[in-house]
Amino acid sequence: MFIDQAEIFVKAGDGGHGGMSFRREKYVPNGGPDGGNGGRGGNIIFVADNGHRTLVEFKYKRKQKAENGSNGTGGRSSGKDGQDLIIKVPVGTIVKNKETGRVICDLSEDGEKAVVAEGGRGGRGNMNYATATRQAPRFAQGGIKGQEKTLILELKLLADVGLLGFPNVGKSTLLSVVTKAKPKIANYHFTTLVPNLGVVEWKNAEPFVIADIPGLIEGAHDGTGLGDQFLRHVERTKLLLHVLDISGSEGREPIADFDIINQELEKYNKKLAKRCQIVALNKTDIAADSAIIEETKEVLTKRGYEVFEISAATRTGLDVLLDRMVVLLEEIGEVEPIFEIEAETEKLYRAEFDQKSFRIEKDGDVYVVVADFLERLINSVNFDDLDSVGYFQRVLKEKGVFTELEKMGIKDEDLVRLNEIEFEYYL
Repeated sequence: MFIDQAEIFVKAGDGGHGGMSFRREKYVPNGGPDGGNGGRGGNIIFVADNGHRTLVEFKYKRKQKAENGSNGTGGRSSGKDGQDLIIKVPVGTIVKNKETGRVICDLSEDGEKAVVAEGGRGGRGNMNYATATRQAPRFAQGGIKGQEKTLILELKLLADVGLLGFPNVGKSTLLSVVTKAKPKIANYHFTTLVPNLGVVEWKNAEPFVIADIPGLIEGAHDGTGLGDQFLRHVERTKLLLHVLDISGSEGREPIADFDIINQELEKYNKKLAKRCQIVALNKTDIAADSAIIEETKEVLTKRGYEVFEISAATRTGLDVLLDRMVVLLEEIGEVEPIFEIEAETEKLYRAEFDQKSFRIEKDGDVYVVVADFLERLINSVNFDDLDSVGYFQRVLKEKGVFTELEKMGIKDEDLVRLNEIEFEYYL
């Protein structure tokens, strides 16, 4: 099954919590703090692999999670880092952040890697908080949560040449005779439901890949006839080969068809529309009127297009066409990317607790503080220890939580809720 688009949820590993322990040995009854640091959470890493041809596996496994980091322990032992989750995807996969719509990475070469979600940093153990005045800290730092996001995967085929044209103009037949590809061929519209790829080995030239793009119709850029799903497969091509049915067997006008397809390309992507394009007038062996061939050729030549007369069925004219395609591909070389890759602006490792601003809501008589930093802060605190509770209150004060509560009119003994914790407030 050929699947070229999928949506998945990824969750990088959470960082392990810092350890809260004290050195206790036979001859050292009052040893200092020795809680180790938490381990880093595992990353989610995508790797382009030529052995994968489709995104079908992501249709059935839509959630991917990396390993969490281990908590720090006594004896200054740091927790083990979580194992990275390596996910193989086909070469030509583009990864987008669903929420922002931005392209995170374009994996266009075999073995290319990209970190799509970063694991959380481990928390610091209580051994890091010992000072001359605080020799026995009874708190440690919680680990940071790993990034989580919903991704859109799109597979864009890596073809050197893209075949364009209306349905049933002979593109599949042409592909089958110039390559070893065996596409399904039948006499009805939209016979090609998925893009077919084939490798052309011609004379002593470098082999090149040619893709039969499923038939375009008017309105394809807006999704008509599934055109928007198929058009992306021609984004990487260096050369466009536009196939026209010159026989009149479908009752269509070649020039009108040519203009419609190119208008769709222009609407879809202006850069794509400017790619080098040549024209093949197909089915010349069954053309009812040779004058139509000459008229069409003359019009397109005046517009600056190279035009070739061929018959894919009888292989007439294919030698000349392939010779010219080889020369053009060498002349064109690398092409400018059509889409831009925007690096994610989200940063995982921020200054301590400086992640996002908080907000305070009222739930009846209870003041509810909502903030990303709360879970990590709460995990850092031992509420049975005065030093630790003091640290907790100091962070809330520095973040401006207390100031905001007072602005909202909080009074003594009013309840404040932070995640699952509730406490009475005193001015």
